[in-house]
Amino acid sequence: MNQLSDRLNSLSPSATLAMSQKSNELKAQGVDVINLSVGEPDFNTPDHIKEAAKQAIDENYSRYSPVPGYLSLRNAIVAKLKNENGLDYTAAQISCANGAKQSVCNTILVLVNPGDEVIVPAPYWVSYPEMVKLAEGVPVAVSAGIEQDFKITPAQLEAAITPKTKALILCSPSNPTGSVYSKEELAGLADVLAKHPQVIVIADEIYEHISYIGKHQSIAQFPEMKERTVVVNGVSKAYAMTGWRIGFIAGPEWIVKACNKLQGQYTSGPSSVSQKAAEAAYIGTQAPVEEMRKAFERRRDLIVKLAKEVPGFEVNVPEGAFYLFPKCSSFFGKSADGRKIENAEDLAMYLLEVAHVACVGGTSFGAPECIRMSYATSDENIVEAIRRIKEALAKLR
Repeated sequence: MNQLSDRLNSLSPSATLAMSQKSNELKAQGVDVINLSVGEPDFNTPDHIKEAAKQAIDENYSRYSPVPGYLSLRNAIVAKLKNENGLDYTAAQISCANGAKQSVCNTILVLVNPGDEVIVPAPYWVSYPEMVKLAEGVPVAVSAGIEQDFKITPAQLEAAITPKTKALILCSPSNPTGSVYSKEELAGLADVLAKHPQVIVIADEIYEHISYIGKHQSIAQFPEMKERTVVVNGVSKAYAMTGWRIGFIAGPEWIVKACNKLQGQYTSGPSSVSQKAAEAAYIGTQAPVEEMRKAFERRRDLIVKLAKEVPGFEVNVPEGAFYLFPKCSSFFGKSADGRKIENAEDLAMYLLEVAHVACVGGTSFGAPECIRMSYATSDENIVEAIRRIKEALAKLR
């Protein structure tokens, strides 16, 4: 009698969360697993942010907040966008949600009709196409391989746009590749989009502060793009606040109002205490953000150097986020101990069970020839993980 909805049945489970669960199961059995599968900083939330949350509890911030979030938080976000990004918004153009994930999903749900196409550059974060499917839209993957640093070109974008195209989801710095679009590259995409005014850009900038090439560039900076871009960001990655669940959108007021209407019916405003913590993150010292960024950059250099020494891996140098996305198709068709590696998922499972290192196969990211490794872990773990991976891969014949 279990008749689940077609909507639910059309969704794929999250591959990243599934791999994390499998590695936790092995750990529970006493296996020493190094987990490179999760996309979250391994740092603790900075103390001044925690203090603000404690104060909010003492001041009884325990009631429903306005659906788009407290005005004080939205004003702090307005100031952040102005000071850090040179972008002018009003508080009415900001809507806060339960993480940037809900912010992306809200935006898709208010824009996309059944049959509408949404361009998703691949490799993509696993949830983007699934969210489009949830809205009964059609995800259109545009593939960019390691040879072009996993970034789509203006010509590729132009070729993918049809009269049915409603939106483009652009993630920079990127999960899963760590690629970052430069100002010039974004300008090239903006030139194409200028010819197609019906296309809205959903710019996922959650990894903004984890960049190794200088100032973050947003596609919203171009005058012709500002009114058709929804900037998505939040506190999870920059401030090590993944569990606090605060994200936001900044964009045209008609889209923001629609997201508020939607959110008003199915979650209401995000956690009151988390909002006060997020406010402190935005208006307080930014020193911890830079400290964490420097640590991630050091780890990036370390994992790139070590992964380049693994025979059979093809590695590029990610410019942001905390992921390495090596091409590993040279191992497909090889075997060890009666196990044959047919694809990236087989390889990830082999590395988990033989090397006791958790990575995520690239198929659910739209790149079946790669695997994703998160280097949001200690230098010691990175060194040991790559040593184990190298040893396990050397057994494949």
